[in-house]
Amino acid sequence: MFSFDAWANSWRETFEEKLHTTFDDRFPTQLAQACAYPLKTGGKRIRPLFVFAGAESLGDFSQQGALNSALVVELIHTYSLVHDDLPCMDDDDVRRGQPTVHKKYGEAAALLVGDALLTEAFSILVENPHLPSVLPVIGQAAGLSGMIAGQSFDIGFEEPIDSIEKLSLLHKKKTGALIAASVQLGGIAADASEEQLRKLRAYGINVGLAFQLADDILDQEQDQKDDGPPSFVKFLGREKTLLEAQRYCQEAVTHIQDLPNPQALKALAEFSISRTH
Repeated sequence: MFSFDAWANSWRETFEEKLHTTFDDRFPTQLAQACAYPLKTGGKRIRPLFVFAGAESLGDFSQQGALNSALVVELIHTYSLVHDDLPCMDDDDVRRGQPTVHKKYGEAAALLVGDALLTEAFSILVENPHLPSVLPVIGQAAGLSGMIAGQSFDIGFEEPIDSIEKLSLLHKKKTGALIAASVQLGGIAADASEEQLRKLRAYGINVGLAFQLADDILDQEQDQKDDGPPSFVKFLGREKTLLEAQRYCQEAVTHIQDLPNPQALKALAEFSISRTH
């Protein structure tokens, strides 16, 4: 019987050991300590888990390649959070129960921390045994056609988010792009075929939206404030948002159910909409 908790905890333990050597005694500076801070304040490590589940879904895979890709996507995700928390963006003082980087170290240092995390991600990426394949996937997911584009919509730099279609597009880019990339990177570590990568990407896009729909349900009370961001709950109501999350979850699973070993991907899809935080 597959246990999602046991599987996830095992991979998290392996991943945390690797993650916390990223900014170690090789960089004995205040900036390196500040870079390590947001990596040590917790987190579910969802994107690395998607990498590992994507790799396992195809059978044998390169653990070196999967760990490298998982580390890279977590550093990119973390840099985006550090910048997202800045006063010029969301102006958040607390994340994961701890002061945000700019509250602990100052705004200028937080800007440098985000820059350093992103730069270090690509420095680490050069060690990936599948570099020519993984580089465009990460670049597109994190850049102007992916996460950065979503952030631009989110801060109101583009057209207003006044419809469910525009909100869905925002989150396909801001949240879904890096999740879809994570699953694909796992597939690349397992030498996936083009057809398998297509299925993994389709799964990732759908589960990324399901993940965000669930987030909006969890953040409903906070988002309902007058200055709160646009949300699926505001457009659809709580019950319909939940139904949409379940629909996207089911759609995600249809794309990967005929892969050799999809059980971790199925469990992650379910976890994405059933989590309580």
